[in-house]
Amino acid sequence: MELVSPSFGLFFWMTISFGLLLFVLGRYAWKPVMKALKHREQRIDEAIHEADRTREEMKQLKSKHEELLKQAQEEREAILREARHIKEAIIEEAKAKANEEADRIVENAKERIHFEKMAAMTELKNQLAQLSIQIAEKLIKEELSKDDNQKALMDKLIGEVTFN
Repeated sequence: MELVSPSFGLFFWMTISFGLLLFVLGRYAWKPVMKALKHREQRIDEAIHEADRTREEMKQLKSKHEELLKQAQEEREAILREARHIKEAIIEEAKAKANEEADRIVENAKERIHFEKMAAMTELKNQLAQLSIQIAEKLIKEELSKDDNQKALMDKLIGEVTFN
């Protein structure tokens, strides 16, 4: 019960102990503790400022990264467009060359067909001329085998020469 209703002596010694504790703490502990707290507060403030600065740098890096990514995509698109253009140009050039080659082949074939046709016609005419000569030869031999026919043909030829 003494603690619930303290006596004067207990109160006196507790006050002196508390005062002495405050003096010792004030003289030796409060300054280092306050200095440590102040130092800790400064480190926390510096860490917060460093975090804010780092956050800003990250935002800047992110925007630069996005800008670089956008530029890379634009360059990729430009390269793809150029590649498509080159591909189409190559295809058109190949088509043009193929058409030229096909036209040249067709023209050569037409010339060859024309020459072969002319050669065949010449050959046919030669054969026809030979056959005509052979037939005429046989007919003339047949006609001129008789003397009367020879004289009549001679008279007729002479008569045609003078009329012309």
